[in-house]
Amino acid sequence: MEIEIVDPAGKITYRNSFVTDLPVNMANVAAVAAGGRARWKIENENFNIMKNNGYNLEHNFGHGKQHLASVLATMNLIAFATHTVTNLLDTGWALARKAIGARRRLFEDLRSITTYLVFPNWPTLVETLRTGTPPPSVYDG
Repeated sequence: MEIEIVDPAGKITYRNSFVTDLPVNMANVAAVAAGGRARWKIENENFNIMKNNGYNLEHNFGHGKQHLASVLATMNLIAFATHTVTNLLDTGWALARKAIGARRRLFEDLRSITTYLVFPNWPTLVETLRTGTPPPSVYDG
């Protein structure tokens, strides 16, 4: 199926095609096309996040020696899924992400503070990310 959106002046503003094994007919063509556009948008936005916002996922046209590139890409997808679920389920993490802004900066801050500070638990780490206030020293006890 191919879809074209044309503005009032007759200029094509969108063109794409979709391949599906669903039966397409006059009754469902609009819904199938809308589903194809929505799926493309979701995939495109997620891959843009993984390419440009700290995951460093690039197009890969090879698998390296012993499938290394495939393993690394899979690990990136797992990390992205884990961060997305954490953002949905952990209020502290979501607040830290909101306070810091870009994912890339969050990952840089996380890498830096865990190099120099010891955290007794996850909530303390997340609170430090959110506020910039270091945890109490483990040597103060």
